[in-house]
Amino acid sequence: MGSYEFLAGCYDELTTDVGYRQWADYLEKHFHRTKLPVHTVLDLACGTGSLTWELARRGYEMIGVDRSEEMLAAAQEKGMEEQVDIPPLFLHQPMEKLDLYGTIDACVCCLDSVNYVTRPALLERAFERVHLFLMSGGVFIFDINTPEKLRRLDGQVFLDETEDAYCVWRAEFSQRRNICTYAMDIFQLTDSGLWERGEELHEEYAYTPEQLEDMLRRAGFTHIKRYGERVFRAPKEGEDRIFFVARKDE
Repeated sequence: MGSYEFLAGCYDELTTDVGYRQWADYLEKHFHRTKLPVHTVLDLACGTGSLTWELARRGYEMIGVDRSEEMLAAAQEKGMEEQVDIPPLFLHQPMEKLDLYGTIDACVCCLDSVNYVTRPALLERAFERVHLFLMSGGVFIFDINTPEKLRRLDGQVFLDETEDAYCVWRAEFSQRRNICTYAMDIFQLTDSGLWERGEELHEEYAYTPEQLEDMLRRAGFTHIKRYGERVFRAPKEGEDRIFFVARKDE
């Protein structure tokens, strides 16, 4: 089974510790630093839309894009509980084939979604598509799991559980492929009271910061800066997550 086909049904239950409000707070601070007023925001690889809806509640006109139909279905379902002036528009697209109806003021791509593009050529194409649809002066913000973190995961086993879901995942890092693979066994409690088991395989590519900066420049971005995890300082050595902020020239 491919990534997120089974996990989508319990993703939110297993990720209650993410802190989407704190993520949105951090992104907003970057928005306020731009010369261009930010109104329309693209949430690239939006998943189940938790961050998309959080930003929509704050008044942003949101577009959520993801390649997983199952994750997008979960994002759409949240609209039944939300009350916002302008509900997000959700589109089923891979990053490298991003195709919007108009321009955007900002693009965010969070929770190491960039690492999930395991072919560098496709990621560079995705950067080009983001640059194409950004307004002049617009900002592109994303984060990555660092290569050091992904290598440290090799051989580790993790367990996430709730009352209705149970997930065991094992990580293996391939030096040859430069990819960390997560093999997941997921158990979900069904309405009938029985447990359903699913298997998924997820992969993250270990991009170096220098490699990503080169891609951004080739895509046309300028004023590229790196930050530590949700802070406004340069990353420290050994930090697990790095944020990138890049701008499109006015």
